[in-house]
Amino acid sequence: MTQRLQFNYVPYPLWRRRWPGPIQQMMQPLWKAIYPVVEDTAPPTDAAAMADYLVRYGLLKAYSLQDLYICLRDSQPHIEDATTPPAATVEPALPARLPAQWEPMQAVIVNWPVMYPPLWDLHAQMVENITPAADVTITVPAPMWAHAVCLYLHHRGHIGADLMGKIRFMTLPTNDIWVRDYGPIIGYDQNGQRVAFDAIYDHIPEYPQTLDDHMPIHWAGQQGMPLIPVDLHTEGGNLWSDGAGTLIMTEQIFNENPGHDRASLERYLHTLFDYEKLIITPRLRLESTGHVDLILKLAAANHVLLSAPTSQSTGEELDQTAQLFERETNAAGKPYSVDFLPTPRLYFNWFTYPIRRSYTNALTVNGRVLVPVYKLPTDDTALRVYERAMPGYEIVPIDCAIGANGGGAVHCMTKDVPISL
Repeated sequence: MTQRLQFNYVPYPLWRRRWPGPIQQMMQPLWKAIYPVVEDTAPPTDAAAMADYLVRYGLLKAYSLQDLYICLRDSQPHIEDATTPPAATVEPALPARLPAQWEPMQAVIVNWPVMYPPLWDLHAQMVENITPAADVTITVPAPMWAHAVCLYLHHRGHIGADLMGKIRFMTLPTNDIWVRDYGPIIGYDQNGQRVAFDAIYDHIPEYPQTLDDHMPIHWAGQQGMPLIPVDLHTEGGNLWSDGAGTLIMTEQIFNENPGHDRASLERYLHTLFDYEKLIITPRLRLESTGHVDLILKLAAANHVLLSAPTSQSTGEELDQTAQLFERETNAAGKPYSVDFLPTPRLYFNWFTYPIRRSYTNALTVNGRVLVPVYKLPTDDTALRVYERAMPGYEIVPIDCAIGANGGGAVHCMTKDVPISL
């Protein structure tokens, strides 16, 4: 796992990429051999078709095709429909406060990787370790997927009947699994009511992302939550809030919005968010997202966990970030306490995709921290850093070795929903 060139499963919809015509035609048989391309445009609508999918990808090997058909036919998961265009909602009183991730959370949204069967285990790990702390909303593109996921989770046996009741399914078609980036950014308005923000999501132009960009509209409409459009091209993975006046982003925000400088960006952000201080860090080199959650994690309002500046390829940027927080204060004027997490070596997947694995890409939810691990010797070191830095929290490792080949880990694949005050 330490070699610089690897050939691992790619959790991206390569069959949808805008390839030149002859290449597209030539590659389609290969994509169909690796990915459920047919199910992408024609989702299973009955138990027989879904049973065939589960058998084809070896997701429930203990069941025969007939057994799967019967179980799927008889299953009754709770499914909500978010495909209907939402009704108009009341205008909230802005600016809104964005809560810190350590504040009470009602639920976590997870977009199930129906197009990536090898990632089902990873997403099951996350759901199994979130449900003891919070509800989980699993979004799927069509109802029959909910029956399959419910059966899959039940078969694994890690979630009891009481916790299965904390899982609900939502029919909400999307283009991909990175719900942190395109999902709603949720805060509290001046009256203490929850409000969702919808930024412009078009991060990778080679892939269609219209459904992802529209996801917050449908989710907020289904929840009856006011939705505010954000006139910025950005993603949720590039925004940390301490809930007390400090926002943290990387300079990627300017790369995606070249019409803004620091002053104009802050003026606009102040119309949306109730904050006093914006900290902007460098972004990583040889990394496609530019997101702050691959560089740092807030453990508390004045305590930050940073990727150590040991990387040969982006050590300068990580060192600049370390120096920034070693001299910086938060909005309350308190200096930051800094702890360093290991920085695994960069590798290239299939000669093309630079892959950075980050231990900062973790989720805090109601007393638990789900920390990505990668089957590396540095995993134990990272977990010990979390245990020291966040006493009183239960530190839970989540195997993200395969998910990292898509450029993210736990934080990228989840979206927290704060409680209603």
